[in-house]
Amino acid sequence: MLQIANLCKAYGQKAVLHNLNLNLAPGEVYGLLGPNGAGKTTTIRILCHLLQADSGSVTICDRPLSDATKSLIGLVPQENLQYACLTCEENLHFFARLYGISRQQRRIQVPACLESVGLLERAKSLAETLSGGMKRRLSVAIALVHNPKLLILDEPTTGLDIEARIELWRLIRQLQNQGMTILLTTHLLDEAERLCDRLGILKQGCLVAEGSLASLRQCIAAQEIVVVRTTAEDKAIARAQTLGFPCRRYGDDLAFWLPEALEMKDLIDRFDGIPLESIARQPVRLEHIYDEVLKNGMN
Repeated sequence: MLQIANLCKAYGQKAVLHNLNLNLAPGEVYGLLGPNGAGKTTTIRILCHLLQADSGSVTICDRPLSDATKSLIGLVPQENLQYACLTCEENLHFFARLYGISRQQRRIQVPACLESVGLLERAKSLAETLSGGMKRRLSVAIALVHNPKLLILDEPTTGLDIEARIELWRLIRQLQNQGMTILLTTHLLDEAERLCDRLGILKQGCLVAEGSLASLRQCIAAQEIVVVRTTAEDKAIARAQTLGFPCRRYGDDLAFWLPEALEMKDLIDRFDGIPLESIARQPVRLEHIYDEVLKNGMN
């Protein structure tokens, strides 16, 4: 579906992308992750033919990137792409005309897109009257109005409440079930963990890790993460070192990597003599992988 080969881009002396290689299969949800400045936005702008790469190649549906491939891509940007003073259906008709879709086609396509995002009953409502979640779904409908093959979702749920996020997650899964290929960028790691078949982590323009969540867990030499709270952190860290448990900090949490899962009683026994306020077992999550890859690189 999408092939990116050795893509490079620099702004003056600052290199932003370094030989980026990505391949998205049809019907796949791919999560492109990374901190601000990692190169995600630059990648999207190149895919949408809004920015010229310095070198490398991009093909979409086996066609080289060009003005002609713009119609193969639907983009939902971070900011809602719609006109507040137009109704939902008027917004879709406007953007459909920009893509050269005939009036006859629009009569079919516009209500179909509104129905696909659950907004058909709000077709006559002004965009400014919609809730935040509905506005995001309208942006998705606008991105789909020309029947693209690849949908790019740039931080799709940022700023939404949990109910609206869940609604949008359902919509993304529904679109995937219909065969849509989706490239998703997000800073919400639980969102990426829930939605994405594969994940790529960018750091300073380089793809430093890629794979399914299961394969990315191999970046961490742990079967389980244990978070402890204690007034004697130095003693806990020293004990963990003798046990062969690597130590990490996640925010304010002191955590240890366990090479094998232990029962809670066995775990408490390992820290016998150390005053523990609390101790909690956690599975290895994407947040742990992401933190490790960005700070220490791949094992």
